[in-house]
Amino acid sequence: MKTTHYHTCNLCEAMCGIEIEHRGDEILAIRGDKEDPFSRGHVCPKAVALQDLHQDPDRLRHPVKRTVDGWVPISWDEALDETARRLHEVQERHGKNAVALYFGNPTAHNHGALFTLLPLVKALHTRQRYSATSADQLPHQLAAWQLFGNQAMFPIPDIDHTDYFLVIGGNPLASNGSIMTVPDVKNRLKALKKRGGKLVVIDPRRTETAGVASEHHFIRPGSDVYLLLAIIQVLFKELLVAPGKLDKLLDGKSDLQKLTENWTPEKVTEAVGISPDAIRKLARDIAVAPRAAIYGRVGLTTSPHSTLSAWLVYVLNIITGNLDREGGVMFTKPAFDVVALGAIGGEAGSFDRYRSRVHGYPEFSGEFPVTTLADEMLTPGQGQVKAFVTHAGNPVLSCPDGNKLDRALEGLEFMVSIDLYINETSRHANIILPPTGQLEHGQFDPIFQAVAVRNVVKYAAAPFAKPEDALHDWEILHGLATRLNRLKAKTQRERLQIAATDRLMRKLGDTGMIDLGLRLGPYGTGGKVMEQLKREGVHNLPKLAWQLLRGKHKGLTLQTLKDNPHGIDLGPLQPALPERLFTRDQRINLVPALYFRALQGLPVPKAPKEDEMLVIGRRHVRSNNSWMHNSQRLVKGKSRCNVMIHPQDAERLQVGEGDDVVLSSDAGNITLPVWISEDIMPGVISVPHGWGHDRQGVLLDVARRAGGASINDVLTTGRVESVTAMAQLNGVPVKVEAAAKPTSPKRTRTKKVAADA
Repeated sequence: MKTTHYHTCNLCEAMCGIEIEHRGDEILAIRGDKEDPFSRGHVCPKAVALQDLHQDPDRLRHPVKRTVDGWVPISWDEALDETARRLHEVQERHGKNAVALYFGNPTAHNHGALFTLLPLVKALHTRQRYSATSADQLPHQLAAWQLFGNQAMFPIPDIDHTDYFLVIGGNPLASNGSIMTVPDVKNRLKALKKRGGKLVVIDPRRTETAGVASEHHFIRPGSDVYLLLAIIQVLFKELLVAPGKLDKLLDGKSDLQKLTENWTPEKVTEAVGISPDAIRKLARDIAVAPRAAIYGRVGLTTSPHSTLSAWLVYVLNIITGNLDREGGVMFTKPAFDVVALGAIGGEAGSFDRYRSRVHGYPEFSGEFPVTTLADEMLTPGQGQVKAFVTHAGNPVLSCPDGNKLDRALEGLEFMVSIDLYINETSRHANIILPPTGQLEHGQFDPIFQAVAVRNVVKYAAAPFAKPEDALHDWEILHGLATRLNRLKAKTQRERLQIAATDRLMRKLGDTGMIDLGLRLGPYGTGGKVMEQLKREGVHNLPKLAWQLLRGKHKGLTLQTLKDNPHGIDLGPLQPALPERLFTRDQRINLVPALYFRALQGLPVPKAPKEDEMLVIGRRHVRSNNSWMHNSQRLVKGKSRCNVMIHPQDAERLQVGEGDDVVLSSDAGNITLPVWISEDIMPGVISVPHGWGHDRQGVLLDVARRAGGASINDVLTTGRVESVTAMAQLNGVPVKVEAAAKPTSPKRTRTKKVAADA
């Protein structure tokens, strides 16, 4: 019998509602859910590929252990017991920091994993923590913490009401938004222009978004900070600074003016590649727009000065009166309030409390930047990383200098990967623990609901039952944390506490944790409990949780969401300041000391060497980092892993369409075909991220046949962002040369005959 199930696509941040028509375990069709109030029936090609991922023969469905004879299946008890024991033994021999953790991008798409990460982190109690954060959005989190008091307080563009939308280094038509969850973005941008608004894109490439923009400006990669400084200089110079209602909450406005007064459009024009007149027009257009929203994303936040750039984007919104107002950038009021809950749990943010062993890089929110991960494994001495835990991550492809990390992983004493596949990273593991697939667990998005362009909430039950002898992510992570705590327990009291926590977690399950969060949220009736938690601390949560879950409740609960399978629209974003500020004095300091110091030493950029070009990434709607290339639907057709290059540069290098070029740096080299296009700046090349699945031992059949190469094999860990030492992935100089063309078979035979003669 055919059944239609309403679900949420979890392959990117857009949270598109889908309807899955299936007969038993056979998927017949995947379509957009027209009754989803947020996505309004929109889906991109990734949603249909959920069928490929669900049925993928390469997907692991039971724990496996690496032996001299290859991978062999083992039981869950054996896998979890051995993993906990081996990790504990490494820490006993080498110290707690000898174990490192890495969490990948898909972790944020799995509510069960998000709820149980912290207990595992606490059980291992290591400073060697890493994640995709430091190859992606760390500058945004740092700026949110410094300005608003909480690393998850992201100002979100009110795209449905703005009159002027400025996008710097982002491509929402390909990404469906990023730290701006915005499904059906194409129609939302059409509506913006239809009501007389403007979409302005600043990017080294004429992206898909730039292609529909009212205005597009090419900008030299890595120079965003200079453009932003010049725009702010013009605003002060021409008396266009007008914070409006926020003025009474601001400190540091005069400091900002002094710091930017010398960064004139004339001073930065050569570095940026935009004329002084165009820079002044940008500043004036922002200032005179009735409602404006300035948004910067990956191209900006993975550049040489991304810390300053992300901060200046927020500052620009503030001083033009566009923070916390309709049509500007606003804060969500999420049903599951990860911002407030994080603050209560001591996760509001931190920076530079301690530094990494090898390079002395600063921690952010308890994590080190991925740029030091391989060296922490390769460098001998006290504190050397000897064991590694990954969850839903593939840093060999997603972090700079994948070849160096490859070498580092080979030398570990023990490694475990919680992953669905044997990929470039997990192939080094001793044990792989595969969780249930995307359609075998419920879907709830506490992170992406908190960065959505409207206040929305939705829970989707799993369309397919959890297979027998399978575990969800939260069960794996909780099982490891519990076993590690038991191994470390020294007293009977500790053992009893561990047992009690284990019983509580298993009884709650992931759905119980969702229900609790909703009841504690702003649409629930647990406000008094939240206030009590703020006063007494999160350690009282278990007792208060049971009281709240057992009591009568008229507010929003999990049952409410189950009764509304298409999701619930909670309304547009609303003004929230100063009540929502988490700073101690509920004020906003425009120039925290961190940024003041960084601006003092900001150099004027140098032009790349004559034989070098600046490389940037490239997003495609049918891809998302490295983890979707084993779907034939997503990789079919002409290869998208190529080097986009301007005709002028192609002529200079004497290469034609489809010819191979070699990209090289101190890290290594790769060879890829050329795509010649005027949609990229001269002197710049663009290569998509996450390709190149040809390493030995990778068991991804479709991905291996798709070809390509990893751009991160050329990007070195020696080139880091100036303040946080996070990965620099855009605006990196690389050497580009035409590849030697193979000799034709006829010519080769002629040479051989001549030689024989």
